[in-house]
Amino acid sequence: MRALRAIVVTLVVVFLLAPLVVIAVGSVNVNRYLNFPPEGFSLSWYAQLFTDSGWQTSIRYSLTIAAASAALAVLIATPLAYVLRAYRIRLSPLLYALGILPFMLPPIISALGMQVFWLSTGHIGRIENVIVAHAIFFSTLPLVTISLAMETMDQALPEAARTLGADQRTTFRTITLPLLIPSMVTGYAAAFVLSLNEYIISFLVAGFTVETLPVKIVNGLRYGFTPTIAAVAVVFIVIAATTFTLFAMFGNLMRFLGAD
Repeated sequence: MRALRAIVVTLVVVFLLAPLVVIAVGSVNVNRYLNFPPEGFSLSWYAQLFTDSGWQTSIRYSLTIAAASAALAVLIATPLAYVLRAYRIRLSPLLYALGILPFMLPPIISALGMQVFWLSTGHIGRIENVIVAHAIFFSTLPLVTISLAMETMDQALPEAARTLGADQRTTFRTITLPLLIPSMVTGYAAAFVLSLNEYIISFLVAGFTVETLPVKIVNGLRYGFTPTIAAVAVVFIVIAATTFTLFAMFGNLMRFLGAD
């Protein structure tokens, strides 16, 4: 039984890693074609990410959108999670369901809704459109992590602060908020990584005006595969893996997610 389990786990790991290995090998191929095994070794395709003006612009757009939208998502989710969990209002389940609804819907539905909204305002083709759209779509992630942290928080701490004379605002600033910061950071990291990889909303909301890395990759594939695209994919994988590995190494990731 143990041997069978090991075989199944090995097959799953190989199945998941095989495409990543092929992409990684293709990113260092000396030729412009996806030859496997490669005919030579070259890092010139990675250098092109930082020398080509088109890729530089896409990298700047993607990093700006991911950083800003993740911060805005946390700003949206924190007060919502606090109100829902601290005040226990009657409509809390409904409001929480509405808070996670954008992430549960197919991205194309959210993207179409946001596209119609921005078209109706006449404010189209702007980077701030994508930032707001991503913030709304990915606010579910910090909402979940912060809500879980609120659920597992020791309620004796804010009660002790109020007993000692602290008002509600002071209690939130000195007790509740510091305890929520790890979950806020986790929600930010998740929203940041997913925003970097998001294509549908970015394309429908801003199109070719704001060409993020995923949009540029898809546009580039129309004219054929290049190792530069593989290099971008490897960079994406490294960023995502590094972000969550750091949480696992230097902190209790499950505790950040609200687990006991």
